[in-house]
Amino acid sequence: MFKHFISLQWKAFFRSASFGKSLGLKIFMAFIAIYFALVFLILGIGLYPLLKEAFPEEEPLQIVNRFLLVYLALELMMRSALQSLPVMTVKPLLALPVSKGKVVNYVLLRSLFSFFNFLPLLLFVPFAVFTWHKTGLPVLSIIGWIVAVIGLILSINYINFLLKKKFADDIKAILPYMVIALIFYGLERFEIFSITEFFGAGLNYVLEMPFLALLPLLLAFALFKWNQAMLKSRFYLDESLKGKVTEAKSQDFEWLRRFGGIAPFLQLDLKLIWRNKRPKTLIFLSLFFMAYGFIFYTNDTYQEMPAVLVFVGIFMTGIFMINFGQFIPAWDSSYYSMMMAQNIPLKQYLNSKAALVTFSIVIITILTTPYVYFGYDILLINIVCALYNIGINVPVLLFSGSFNRKRIDLEKSPFMNYQGTGAAQWLVGLPLLIIPILIFWLLNKFFSFEVAVTTLAALGFLGIIFRNQIFNAIVQSYKKNKYAMINGFKQTGE
Repeated sequence: MFKHFISLQWKAFFRSASFGKSLGLKIFMAFIAIYFALVFLILGIGLYPLLKEAFPEEEPLQIVNRFLLVYLALELMMRSALQSLPVMTVKPLLALPVSKGKVVNYVLLRSLFSFFNFLPLLLFVPFAVFTWHKTGLPVLSIIGWIVAVIGLILSINYINFLLKKKFADDIKAILPYMVIALIFYGLERFEIFSITEFFGAGLNYVLEMPFLALLPLLLAFALFKWNQAMLKSRFYLDESLKGKVTEAKSQDFEWLRRFGGIAPFLQLDLKLIWRNKRPKTLIFLSLFFMAYGFIFYTNDTYQEMPAVLVFVGIFMTGIFMINFGQFIPAWDSSYYSMMMAQNIPLKQYLNSKAALVTFSIVIITILTTPYVYFGYDILLINIVCALYNIGINVPVLLFSGSFNRKRIDLEKSPFMNYQGTGAAQWLVGLPLLIIPILIFWLLNKFFSFEVAVTTLAALGFLGIIFRNQIFNAIVQSYKKNKYAMINGFKQTGE
């Protein structure tokens, strides 16, 4: 039966209408995969001598055991962003005499051959062999350690599927996990309780008693059965209809009427965000990324690298602007042609989008002011970056929107979802982030910090002062590309 499933997916790939685009993307991804495979292999070979040189008084294997939990946490985050369940088109099979269990098992077992499971082996297996050669540890201990690591990697594989399904149904479900992670981080940082030391001690016991390596494998098997039960319970044609039988709630945002001509458009945008899964998720992601500063502000190294802090300021204060703004006007793609057939002032439409993202920048900047605890320079950089975002980056995003051609399905989850992403979305990242960092770095290096900050603020103010003229030029670009955009938004293929 598994052979038939593989044959069906193989035929679906080659007979797809988007075969050419999919093939080109897969070839590109193959080159990326080869690159990372080589990087991990080289790191795996050189990890033992590198750790021995950096920490001559400690055994490298003990260091790896201690920090393996951190690696697994980072891998889970990477998988959440990049890995998806290897699904197949199952709805046609539901009306056929095919066992649900066989289909579910195929989906879950196929995930074992994911590149994400193969990549860590290139790191840890060469490291284990090198450790055995240098330390003379019993072969059985090294094999037990490798088996334990493989079990933990497979456990992360199945935990990812459970969490992604939970978060896709309700993004707010991520909050308890964030709280738990912050609690463990605080306990670790203030040396109250070290979860990494505790985890490392468990792996050390595996070296002494290799049979304990069966525990991670049992954990992976238990998670496999959990996923199996969860998928079987939702394996129905009408599953997508469940959960939608809820009381309808409406929000009219009448208070926006005071904003004059742009009020109707603001109401539409807020209703769009309020009622649809993908844009609503951006709100929670923006709040989540406000903690981004802790990665940099708590590290003394970056205090001497203000250009990096500019990147943090641009990214953090403009996170909603970037995530939402890069898909303007694709958010309205389902009814964009109708809007363009009406007597709607295009400039008012764009001004409403600018007002929405500007409001988000102001709110996030206010919410991140507690970072002043790490220094007044950080607060100053964040405020200047917010001004630059409002004056320069908002018009840049709106201008790039005139080249959007891909429609968006608002109800799809944003996780691992690249619908609506085209060349415009990739290219717009260059002026948004690289240009302000480069300007600041050059002026700070050859003049002073004050000159660099003042220049970025001045550019932001100039963008605000000349916004009317800038928007007139952007409107012309939208008019020029109007029919190409309408045609693109009518295409339903991703």
